[in-house]
Amino acid sequence: MSIRRVAFAWLLGALAPSLAWADTPLIVEAALDREVAAPLLDAFEAAYPHIQLTFRDRSTLEVDARIADTNDPPDVVISSAMPWQMARVNEGYARRLDSPAAREWPAWAKWRNEVFGFTFEPIVMAYRLDLARHMLPPTTHADLHTLLTQQRGTLRDKVTTYSPVRSGIGYTLFQQDARYTTRFWDLVAAMGAADANLEANTRSMLEGLSEGRYWLGYNLLGSYAMHWAQSHPEVFVQVPQDYSLVMMRMAFIHRDAPHPAAARAFLDFLLGREGQRVIAGETPLFSVRSDVVGPYTAQRLRDQVGERLYPIPLNTSLLAFVDPSRRAAFMDRWQREFRRLTHPAPAPSAAATEPRIDKRAQR
Repeated sequence: MSIRRVAFAWLLGALAPSLAWADTPLIVEAALDREVAAPLLDAFEAAYPHIQLTFRDRSTLEVDARIADTNDPPDVVISSAMPWQMARVNEGYARRLDSPAAREWPAWAKWRNEVFGFTFEPIVMAYRLDLARHMLPPTTHADLHTLLTQQRGTLRDKVTTYSPVRSGIGYTLFQQDARYTTRFWDLVAAMGAADANLEANTRSMLEGLSEGRYWLGYNLLGSYAMHWAQSHPEVFVQVPQDYSLVMMRMAFIHRDAPHPAAARAFLDFLLGREGQRVIAGETPLFSVRSDVVGPYTAQRLRDQVGERLYPIPLNTSLLAFVDPSRRAAFMDRWQREFRRLTHPAPAPSAAATEPRIDKRAQR
């Protein structure tokens, strides 16, 4: 073989990976703020310049609806609504990922090598400086309940949290709260009595805090709140000191992914050392891997919060939270408790407690 042919053959071999990915589309449906995830997405595009990434940032409920759209399925699905993600995977919508990164991923952060939790995000409270001028900001759930009870007039219409009706992650967090504190429903009633504003996403809560409409926010996604606070000094973030929930963004390859090779490359990047290094160092999403360092790692969060850190388990126990009867029962009680102190049931009158006598029957 001539030197020219050898050189040409070497060039083809070197270009083979690029040619394989040339202009390959990749559709990602995600309940993940692109602004927060930008360093991660930029790093992926730099590593795979020939994959044309389309990243669609939607709400958790919109993402869940898109999974079942058989006419235009996405390649990869990402959501913080863990029960909904598990339910879709259990229904068979996920494609198994058989790669070294998937096999080596921690068992507590994956299920059947089909769905993977690739972040480790604390759930936080947030407040603005106006609150600190009037009262000591809460550091625990008990503190929050006390403020809502004792400072109800001052805090009226100034508190915000998730709507469990309009947000899948909001519903999930409240369900988890009910597991870990016996006073959860008292807290819900106190929020209702203070005319708390229910929002569909953390960003709306943070915007309200920065604009001064809200003074105190409960159960915000820590990743979004920490990112927001970096450029909005009027907002302060508090990881609860009695217990802190942790949620994981769950990602899977859609079973009908139109571009499965690109989808595998994307998921491997999320789980791989390079992607997790970006998460740990450049985003407040918090890395799961123990072999990366940075300000945002699961281990560093554990060191700060200790045994009071309660990750939402990624297993089939999540399916119970999307059971229709259980959800209906929970929502019925939520509505009842949220209105309990705002619109208390009237005390029965004396007439109402006495037996009614039908005079016509005595005739």
